[in-house]
Amino acid sequence: MTRVPQGSSFKGMDREKLLILLKQAQRESACISREFIVETARSLDMPINEIYGLASFYSFLSTKPQGRNIIRVCKSLPCYLQDSGMIIECVQGVIGVTPGETTADGRFSFELTNCIGACDIAPAMLVNDDVHGHLTPGRIKQILKAYK
Repeated sequence: MTRVPQGSSFKGMDREKLLILLKQAQRESACISREFIVETARSLDMPINEIYGLASFYSFLSTKPQGRNIIRVCKSLPCYLQDSGMIIECVQGVIGVTPGETTADGRFSFELTNCIGACDIAPAMLVNDDVHGHLTPGRIKQILKAYK
């Protein structure tokens, strides 16, 4: 589990540095646990609700356990106009869960998110940090097969 670095440089930590710490904790533990939030708040002498508020505000952070691979389908207007609904239905059909759920084997978590910065290749999705655009049902099946 990620530990809060000790030392005076982290006292009075600004939100940007705290965000980096939260992202590191999530990368190592697949979520930002309650225990991490409590320990971080105590170590940094910050209110628990401030840490939790930051951890729960950003869609790329999660306070609940995630699958090994996180699929994020863009629900912004450019992707919507390029039939993102078809992408959502196709991903659901391939992995068998709806947005907000994780497969029983922990292979995938499926999320809808706002813009992923890939409007020029809409409809698009992220699998972990990999951007996939110009999606079709056939490409989605092929892409998801590559993630174990």
